[in-house]
Amino acid sequence: MTRAAWMDRAFHALGLAVLAVALSALMFLLADVWRDGASRLSWAFVTGYPSRQASTAGLLPAVAGSLWLVVLAAAMAMPVGVGAAIALEEYAGRRRWARLVEINIANLAAVPSIIYGLLGLGLFVQALQLERTLIAGAATLALLMLPVVILTAREALKAVPLAQREAALALGSTKWQTIWHHVLPTAMPGLLTGLILAVSRVIGETAPLIVIGALTYVPFVPDGPSSPFTALPIQIFAWISRPGTAFRANAAAAILLLLGVLLVTNGIAIGVRDRAARRRVA
Repeated sequence: MTRAAWMDRAFHALGLAVLAVALSALMFLLADVWRDGASRLSWAFVTGYPSRQASTAGLLPAVAGSLWLVVLAAAMAMPVGVGAAIALEEYAGRRRWARLVEINIANLAAVPSIIYGLLGLGLFVQALQLERTLIAGAATLALLMLPVVILTAREALKAVPLAQREAALALGSTKWQTIWHHVLPTAMPGLLTGLILAVSRVIGETAPLIVIGALTYVPFVPDGPSSPFTALPIQIFAWISRPGTAFRANAAAAILLLLGVLLVTNGIAIGVRDRAARRRVA
């Protein structure tokens, strides 16, 4: 066996070992959370309102707040992120400023989320005077989503064959018509994959929402973007901070529900992506 083949097998075995350890740790954590919180999961718990009594406390305002945040943040981040990706990939070329922007976007994807919370506090809450409302929280999370959306959208646009662009241009289409009618539909599965990754990142974020002043006790369901709000991660943080095993059981049940919401939203997005891919092939 050559040295290169031996190294390849060694790294492959190491990767499998790391994956096995990670999956084992994840299963252990899920089993521990399930043991603590499964008994509290019920329809009354999901549709109930917060209470100072652990046995009667519910999650409805937090669930509604999380759904509001995800929908609003995605509605803000996707058009801006895809537009930025189109500008960089289709129009900017390899200019020096474009490469500088690319480097900064990649760096922004690694910035800790609490920094985005400080930016949201200064920009949306104080400068734009949006107060501590859903729209301010969603805009902050949209900033957090943007680097992921832009990077994945660029990769999706790169995957579209150059011949497809050239064929459309040869038939008389303008550059924008080529992008709108040919490039974007072909790249749609990749764009939706970027949305899935971005939503998966922000749906469990706590630090940015705490920084901008999300409430920990909201006894009502938000009725619009200008409403005060809480979210599932905030509610989990509030319960886990309280003494007593009953509130910790509530927090574990809320974690299970948050995982369920994440799986459902990702499942819907994956279904839409696969349907778009099949329709494009057909």
